[in-house]
Amino acid sequence: MNKDVKLIDYLRERHSTPVAQIKGPGPEEAELEEILTSAVRVPDHGKIAPWRLVVYRGDVCRTLGEKFLELALEQNPDMTDAAKAAELARFTRAPIVVGVISTAAPHAKIPEWEQVLSSGAVCLNMLMACEARGYVANWRTEWVAYDTKALAALGVKEGEKVAGFVHIGSSDFPTPDRPRPQLSDILTYA
Repeated sequence: MNKDVKLIDYLRERHSTPVAQIKGPGPEEAELEEILTSAVRVPDHGKIAPWRLVVYRGDVCRTLGEKFLELALEQNPDMTDAAKAAELARFTRAPIVVGVISTAAPHAKIPEWEQVLSSGAVCLNMLMACEARGYVANWRTEWVAYDTKALAALGVKEGEKVAGFVHIGSSDFPTPDRPRPQLSDILTYA
């Protein structure tokens, strides 16, 4: 799948498709590798690549959903059926979920904050790369990005943090825009 989008047009209209509106098809292996290759072309002071990517799809996502439900029930045994179903579907809402894992750590020359920002740039580049190839994507974290047991199930190592889970697929849902900040409210000149 390919879509010729001018970058300036994309930036003027950029919005996230709700995860609930993402469906198949997702990118095939070669397309996904192109998307991920584009995603990691970000500012990276010191060329240390302070992030890594994990692709979740298929049976792995169903197994993770079962684990997420188990963990959620530990915290709230009285969950509604709808809440239970949401946990089971957390990583099956889109055909592919890519975890962007920040490996930012103290460094002799590169501030840790700059490393963290680089991880966020990977997430945004991935959204743009998906759009350029005719797919939709949504950058999320949710509680599983902050829960120690969920992180272990996701393969996130101690000391790492989730910059985001990018859900990738297709959609025919007409996504309405949301209110955006007025430039005059957030801009000052020094």
